[in-house]
Amino acid sequence: MLSFRPAFFVLLVSTLLLGSCSGYQKLLKSGDVNKKYEAAVQYYEKGDFFKAGTLLEDLIPLLKGRPEAEKAQFYFANTNYKQRNYVLSAYYFKSFSDTYPNSTYAEEANFLHAKSLFRDSPEFELDQTNTFSALESIQEFLNRYPTSQFRPEAENMSQELQKKLENKAFQSAKLYYNVRYYQAAVTAFGSFQQQYPASAFNEEASFLKLNAQHDLAKESVVEKQRERYLEVLSFYQQFIDNYPQSRNLKDAEVMYTNAREQIAKLKPADTAAK
Repeated sequence: MLSFRPAFFVLLVSTLLLGSCSGYQKLLKSGDVNKKYEAAVQYYEKGDFFKAGTLLEDLIPLLKGRPEAEKAQFYFANTNYKQRNYVLSAYYFKSFSDTYPNSTYAEEANFLHAKSLFRDSPEFELDQTNTFSALESIQEFLNRYPTSQFRPEAENMSQELQKKLENKAFQSAKLYYNVRYYQAAVTAFGSFQQQYPASAFNEEASFLKLNAQHDLAKESVVEKQRERYLEVLSFYQQFIDNYPQSRNLKDAEVMYTNAREQIAKLKPADTAAK
């Protein structure tokens, strides 16, 4: 008898699961809107967002004009969020907010719309269009609900996205340097420093800008070298003023000394023309 117990247990569980699935399939085919709605809410509250979402998707067109429609649309948007369908949840939360701007769920819907976009923001190496959309949505939420309970989380999301854009900008500038597009690197590092003056990357950006300018001058045609080496001196002065204890100070001094030596050898353009 004992040897049959495991098989009996498996059979019992399978039967229960099949019965459960059978009940759910019947609900999907059912035309009873009230029964279907009650089941969808029950599934939602139990955390079965797949079944709840499937039922709600069928129900929403049938609930138009009824008081249950508001909750059904909010729940449906959230089932997508809970299943990590962030593009869909962003769309449905926005649709909900537009349809029910005075709903008791409106504040949370606006927050979850922004959070969906935040979750959909890609890694910094990829195109950041979605990140800008998320930042815009978060700011709109903060402006609309300045005392919201969700404000601290929204601000943290905004800061995280700003950090991502900061990293993207720095790495893009660094890429120009690594592939020896020195003029583009100098411009990109300069823009980065202006846009993110408090960045932790600024010391490295300042040094790499100096390095890129030095390499640009070295590889330039003779007619442009003097002017570009003079820029090296300027970038060096900025670097040592801001980072006098930098670990790259010796390398910076080497570039400074070399730039002065090259300038001494090169005559100004107007002098050379005489």
